[in-house]
Amino acid sequence: MNEHLQRDSAVCFSQLKRLAVVIGLSVVVLPHVSVAAFGKKATEIQNNRFTAKTITGTIKSETGESLPGASVLVKGTTTGTAADPDGKFTVSAQEGDILVISFIGFITQEVKIGAASQIDVVLVADNTAMEEIVVIGYGTVRKKDLTGSVASLQPKDFNKGVITAPDQLIQGRTPGVMVINNTGQPGGATTVRIRGNSSIRAGNNPLFVLDGIPLSGTSARPGGSSGFGTDAGNPLTYLNPNDIASMDILKDASATAIYGSRGANGVVIITTKRGSTGAPTISFNASTGFSTILKRPEVLSTGEFREALNFYTPNDAAASDFKSDVNALDEILRAAPVQNYSMAVTGGTDVGKYRISAGYMDQQGIIKTTGLRKYTASLNSNFSFLESKKLGLDFNILFTQTDEKIAPVNVFAGAEGNVISQALAWNPTRPLKEADGSYTYINPITRNPLASLDAFKDRANVNTLVASIAPSFKITKDLEYKLTYSVTRQMGNRRGRLIGGILDTGTSKNGMAFQADNQETNQQLTHTLSFNKALSDELSLNAVAGYEFLSYDSFWNVSSGSGFTDVGIDFYDYLGYSIANNRGANSYRAPTNQLQSLFLRAGLNYKDKFLFTGTIRRDGSTKFGINNKYANFPSVALAWNVSNEEFLKNNSVLSSLKARVGWGKTGNREFPSGASKDRYIFGTQSITQANYGNPDLKWESSSTLNAGIDFALFNYKITGSLEYFNKKTTDALFERTIAQPAPSGRIWVNLDGQIVNKGWELSLFGAIIEKQNFTWNVGVNGTYVQNSVSGLPGFYETAALRGQGFSGVLGQRMISGQPLNVWYLARFDGIDPSTGTSRYVGADGTSATTVDPAQNKFYVGSPNPKYLLGISTDLTYKKLTANINMNGTFGHYLFNNSYATVLGINNLPSRNMAKVFFNKETKESLSNSAAPSTRYLEKGDYLKMGNATVSYNFGGIGKTLKGLNVSLTAQNLFVITKYNGFDPEVNTDGGADGIPSLGIEYLPYPSARTFLLGVNFSL
Repeated sequence: MNEHLQRDSAVCFSQLKRLAVVIGLSVVVLPHVSVAAFGKKATEIQNNRFTAKTITGTIKSETGESLPGASVLVKGTTTGTAADPDGKFTVSAQEGDILVISFIGFITQEVKIGAASQIDVVLVADNTAMEEIVVIGYGTVRKKDLTGSVASLQPKDFNKGVITAPDQLIQGRTPGVMVINNTGQPGGATTVRIRGNSSIRAGNNPLFVLDGIPLSGTSARPGGSSGFGTDAGNPLTYLNPNDIASMDILKDASATAIYGSRGANGVVIITTKRGSTGAPTISFNASTGFSTILKRPEVLSTGEFREALNFYTPNDAAASDFKSDVNALDEILRAAPVQNYSMAVTGGTDVGKYRISAGYMDQQGIIKTTGLRKYTASLNSNFSFLESKKLGLDFNILFTQTDEKIAPVNVFAGAEGNVISQALAWNPTRPLKEADGSYTYINPITRNPLASLDAFKDRANVNTLVASIAPSFKITKDLEYKLTYSVTRQMGNRRGRLIGGILDTGTSKNGMAFQADNQETNQQLTHTLSFNKALSDELSLNAVAGYEFLSYDSFWNVSSGSGFTDVGIDFYDYLGYSIANNRGANSYRAPTNQLQSLFLRAGLNYKDKFLFTGTIRRDGSTKFGINNKYANFPSVALAWNVSNEEFLKNNSVLSSLKARVGWGKTGNREFPSGASKDRYIFGTQSITQANYGNPDLKWESSSTLNAGIDFALFNYKITGSLEYFNKKTTDALFERTIAQPAPSGRIWVNLDGQIVNKGWELSLFGAIIEKQNFTWNVGVNGTYVQNSVSGLPGFYETAALRGQGFSGVLGQRMISGQPLNVWYLARFDGIDPSTGTSRYVGADGTSATTVDPAQNKFYVGSPNPKYLLGISTDLTYKKLTANINMNGTFGHYLFNNSYATVLGINNLPSRNMAKVFFNKETKESLSNSAAPSTRYLEKGDYLKMGNATVSYNFGGIGKTLKGLNVSLTAQNLFVITKYNGFDPEVNTDGGADGIPSLGIEYLPYPSARTFLLGVNFSL
């Protein structure tokens, strides 16, 4: 009803304005006209005003091409339409009205309606509009005017398939950016690195900015309890990839310094789709398909297991053979259905545009009982007010609910393992169920994987609301003020129960449950003043100045209980029924976390040849010590459009050439709030100090030198860029134990030394074939990154390696003279043929079975890839299109923790083992215990077919259906690797003492291969 009132009011207001103009002209120009005559004339005008007629026409380009979807709008009204696939349109209007015809990439044209009812319009290409616009911090810039290192991706560049979070859209698509899907769990966590790791203890993920809103990088999704799933999930899952219009990746400090203390790890700017002028248009996207496991470790088949029993343990062979043939991993996996739907309505006038969207995704996991459902809704609107349209207002709101079913894939599990290890190591001759249908029970440690899925029930849901309002006013045509206020509100709940009697039939009153609630509220207030003016025919200035205030608030609480007897109700629904002494309650509120900033950026363009950009930001944060609350982050960058020089104009080979160089300083504040202050833990009737304050704690700083060239050859048949970067990080943030005899406790400090990431990036794109009915394009991007640490006082360990015999084992070190997170392990030197036990290299370089692997560790490699590779190609033949994208990493090592402690030969005779360890020649001893050594360190090199899509564009069907496109997508089709585990694209959490790890595979949720059938169209 309100929409009708607003529309009627707008029409009425428009008519009153026109009438007022008529009256004014009559009084000024025709003062001698009688009132009666004027009344007669007014009546004629009114009669004509409401006498509409049908106007038809066609819209084409200068080359005679039809422009389907071109907007036709009656100026000053909401009446309009869009051209059909042949460029034809029909609209109701009257003589004297003005039609506004617009199409992306062309100059908008206005046509006044006369007596004719047929209007044919030819739109002229807008060369300025055709230039790619890139979103940078607090503004936009033409791509050719960039001075920093920025990669811009549009929907046509995004990865296809089941995409639960936007970081997955850019995997392999741009140089310098590594995206690792840590796990195959729907909605699982990812690791994103831009130009390598640069921090020991603080975060290494980039800052994500959504429509100008800096995101916290955290989620209100609660963590799991003992035995439950431990993957932290992806904090960006609440975003709908179908709503994203572009992603711009700011990689060097000259581009990211505008974000100051948060820009050290790069910035990813996400821009969502907006409304457009014209009649309402409805677009639909739908896809459905299924997922299966991509790759699996090779364990012994039933026949091979029996052969191993007879070879290694002939005396136990008969007792360990239960005469069945079971693949336990297959029994807990499935061909999992997936479906995804989204709808959007766009429209508007020249004074108001809107886009309303809704989405639903249901991704069932390949492990039974798991899955993710996501519901999204959003509204983006832009309005202009006043006759001058100087007053603007943007209003955006996004709501998402995610519901997860989580498997008991716990990397902190003890000897009983998790559901993956239970399935891999299950005796393949033993049935999973007895004849009566009950689960086969062995003992509390050797768990039945099917029983585990039944015993654990784990549910999580998160509600996310992101809202922003941004009024703006053009003070002059060159100067604009804008105020942005946003709030991000997340509420997460997780509840889990374990029916212990299913896992251990010897006890019945041992059930446990928990309820966890998290809340997070983040607010932003930003004032900006933008100036854009041609100071002369040769010099133009683009500048922005601003003030920003950010506030982050979060808290959580959890209740738990145990000792439940199963009465058929989920335990978390009646926690009071648990044993009183077994109940627990914990809560936490994060200390104050606020940031206020002043910033300024100025860009100069001289003759379209010489470009300069300078940035300065001053940040003040509550996270830092009283003596270092504020810091300045400057940057400068220069670019030279060499191809605009006379000596290169009209060059038949070199179509474009630009040289860039920049330097900047950024910071990293991704560590706990309150780290500079005294903090306490309130226990059961006790208070202990957890952290000692440090008034001198300051930012971790990174300075980056970047130099690059952008080029185009043979009339833009080949385009590309080559860049060199050198990034140095100092004042590394670190939490350490206070040295005795001081009071016991921990303190945050800035370490001496520096971390260096340097290397090269290359991007090439070639239009190999460009014909009327056939085109072929190929894109390749590659990165070389060299990482090193120097000047550290001592070394720091991380990478917890887990499983039987590995208690307390750490496999990586931060040590001067090496890259971050390097592997420090014993050197395995084969199996001694006389004893059947492992030989290790000692400090003197000789090997023996007596060498203690725990005391003889060496630097044996790095988990940081040296090389990143992305390959993409697309072919189009008439209406048929094929797109392929591959990605890979090389030059690094992974630790196969699953093989080391779950699938060893010592599993025999009761459990299965990895096929690679079955070697009749060495006859390894069953008592040979596993040790953290190079025996389980494998090259992590891989090349993966990330996406392969074939689509057919049917175009318009009848007068209603427009742009019908049908596609078939294969995601994670195959992976080329020598790695023996589930997937070389993995990163199991092995962090210790708050220091992150990299490159461990330990019983992860397996990666999936997915096939999707999709369709999209508009009305």
